[in-house]
Formats: sequence, structure tokens, C-alpha cells
Amino acid sequence: MSLLLSALDQSVSLAGHGEDAAIRDTVGLATHCEAEGYHRFWLSEHHALPTIIGTAPEVLMAAVAATTQRIRIGSAGVMLPHYSAFKVAEQFRVLEALAPGRIDLGVGRAPGGDMRTAMALNPNAHHAAEHFPQQVRDLQAWTAGLPHNGITAHPRGPHAPQVWILGSSDYGAQLAAHFGLPYAFAYFFMDGQGVEQALRLYRELYQPSERHPVPLPTICVWALAADTEEEARHHALSRERWRVDRARGVLGPLQPPDAVAARGFTEAEMATVAPMRRKAFVGTGAQVAAMLKDIAEELQLGEIVINTWAHDPLVRRRSYSLIAKAMREG
Repeated sequence: MSLLLSALDQSVSLAGHGEDAAIRDTVGLATHCEAEGYHRFWLSEHHALPTIIGTAPEVLMAAVAATTQRIRIGSAGVMLPHYSAFKVAEQFRVLEALAPGRIDLGVGRAPGGDMRTAMALNPNAHHAAEHFPQQVRDLQAWTAGLPHNGITAHPRGPHAPQVWILGSSDYGAQLAAHFGLPYAFAYFFMDGQGVEQALRLYRELYQPSERHPVPLPTICVWALAADTEEEARHHALSRERWRVDRARGVLGPLQPPDAVAARGFTEAEMATVAPMRRKAFVGTGAQVAAMLKDIAEELQLGEIVINTWAHDPLVRRRSYSLIAKAMREG
């Protein structure tokens, strides 16, 4: 593939299934993506949510490392203000020892949940985000195995995790540029709103670093492919229903598309759904691959990360396979 494909999984809970099944499915999806030639497999961090129940990416990464051999494994991301940068560095140096040369450490500033949960994770959460740039600087040194502030993060070894800055605003883009780090824009958060400016700022302000002499940007999109466009759009109903419900504060497991189709959307709800569909990467494998290539060319990207939700785990696996196959054959 001339355009590298990577995957982001959020361990989404499914109606009719236990939340624990979503965690196990994440591990299985990682081996599937590796077999299909994906470059990276990233895991998200969210807290106290009944939908996205991947709360500990560093633990899941260890399980994925034990069941894969080639694919890069990463967090997308660790919400750094919740934690000690030194402890995070230690965790990821352990992961690097388990999977040498394969570990990505994506970090974000957002709480990944509500403020009450943030306070439970870190009693100083109200002011923690203010220290994010300092935490990133500390993390760079400690993950590299360098002595910093008089201490070193162990275990040391010949490889170091690759630190990424994640974001959906100009702030993260500018911070990544300042530190000379790779940057991933969460395109799927806002259906691409702000992506052009964020990537422009990142490239214009980039300060070359020893490990990354040139900018390394990517975006994460939500995509779903099936054997027919009609089938793909049917399975996409599950996420559309979730987006509509989330907008009115109703959260829960992902609903089956047949149930969503039977219920339908009101005229008011279609005001949310219609623009989302216009920006969606949904269709056959060939259609989705063409859309991914178009946006990669438009934004001058060499890699795109794909996030896929479907109520049926087999539909999700099939989607990743169809997109990879179309990309190879295209």
C-alpha cells in the first residue's frame, strides 16, 4: 500500500452483550488487522462511559503485544493530565520491552470523561491540564530512557516508544510542532471540522527534532465498508443512532442496525444525521478506499487511521478487510 492504513479501536459495548466481551474483541481485532497488513493498532482511553469502555489502553496493549508480531501498538491516547508522566513512561518502557520497536505512546489533554470522573482519577484535575506541555517534555526524556530531573525510567533498552500528540484543535497541533513530535488529528470527532487549519499550523510551526526531522501528521477517520453500499449504510445506522442520542445526553451500548432502522429518525434528528452522512466514509471497499485516497491527497498524508463501529464484530472485521484489499488492488 502506498498509503499506510492503521486502526483505532475504542472497545465499544454492544447491546445484548457484556462489556467484558468488547475488551476481548479488541484483542481479536488487533490480530485480524495485523493479518490484513495494517501498520498500527491504537487503543483509546475513556472513563465512566457505558459505550466506550476501553479504560486502560496500556493494559490492553500488553495483551495485544502478546498476540501479535509485527503491527505497531499504541495508545490514542493516554489522557496525560490524569497521571504522573514518570509512571506513564515506566509503563510504556515495559511495553517497549515486551514488543521492541513496536510501541506508540499517543497522549492527549482532554479528560476522556466528565469532570467528576476526572477528579476521581486525579484530585487536582481542575488545574492538571495547565501542566500538559511540561508533562510532554518530561515524558519525551523518560520514554527515551534518558536521565531527567535526576531519575531514569526503567527498563532501559535499545528501543523507545514513539510519542504522538493527539488532538482535535489547533492547540495540539501547535504543541506537537513545538516539540517536534508526530501529530494525529481526531477527524472523526467533528467530521473533519478544523482539520485543514490544524495541519497547516502543524507544518508551518514544526521544529525538527532528532527523531523526527520532518513533520509526521495523520488523521483518524470513522469508516465502514461492506459488500454493497446499501449494506454498509445499513450497518452505519448503529453509530448514527448513537450520535443522535449522545447529542441529547443519552448514552448506552451500540444498538443493532435492524432496531435502529425499525425506529427510524425524526425530522429533527435528521438535521444531525444528514450532514454526518455527507462526510462519512461509508460504502463498498472500493468506494471507501477511493475516499481515503482522496482525503490523503488533499491533506498530503502518507497514513490514515481508521475507526470502525458495528454492532456485529464480524461486520467490523469484514470492513477492515475490504478496505485493505481495495487499497492493495487499487
